Amino acid sequence: MTDALRQTFITPDWPAPSNVCAIQTTRIGGVSLAPFDSLNVGDHVNDHPLHVAQNRQLLAPYVPTEPVWMNQVHGVRVLDAAKSSCIESADAAFTKQKNVVCVTMTADCLPVLICDQQGTTVAAVHAGWRSLCDGVIEETVKTMAVDSRQLMAWLGPAIGPDAFEVGAEVRTQFIEKDAQAVSAFKPSGERYLGDLYSIAKQRLNQLGVTQIYGGGLCTHTDKSRFFSFRRDGTTGRMATLIWLT
Repeated sequence: MTDALRQTFITPDWPAPSNVCAIQTTRIGGVSLAPFDSLNVGDHVNDHPLHVAQNRQLLAPYVPTEPVWMNQVHGVRVLDAAKSSCIESADAAFTKQKNVVCVTMTADCLPVLICDQQGTTVAAVHAGWRSLCDGVIEETVKTMAVDSRQLMAWLGPAIGPDAFEVGAEVRTQFIEKDAQAVSAFKPSGERYLGDLYSIAKQRLNQLGVTQIYGGGLCTHTDKSRFFSFRRDGTTGRMATLIWLT
């Protein structure tokens, strides 16, 4: 089963150093039953706890240690994964230590992986719209304490720009934080369609991060591969993992 499971993973398409390892899971290859079918790693979505534990165990052959899972709260706190001894509330994790696995769980929110060109620091970011708006990427880059010009980022599967419909108030919040966000929204009736990828790229560029990869995989439209909270309501979560070797 493990070889088949490996084939379901998405490998980030970025020129990261050889000692930076990263995996993006899909919904395929686990044991959870509908509506969590099947590789759900989220223990907070009312899936059977034993199934979640089995799914997380299925990942064990592919990571050096147990991932440092977070209680994601749509905030901007950044966790030092190497110093975490319990499940802490945070929406990003970073490490400078080998074999410490940073992870974020998503089902429409944007997962962002960050590393430096020297392979000394990695981070996983849960960039839902609230966290993205409030500056979780900025907080992560600051906490990594690396020259931002030496960083690169990979944007994982998220709800795409033709599916992320929001009210005017969400658009206003983004524009109040950063005026250039206006280009990331287009009218859709009385509401707007927002482009999380575009906003993340804007924020990264402002920080000096210009090497940005990924994006374009829409969780909402690809039901066979991805969980989507907007599409299904009750659903599972994928994992985006990164570590140093």
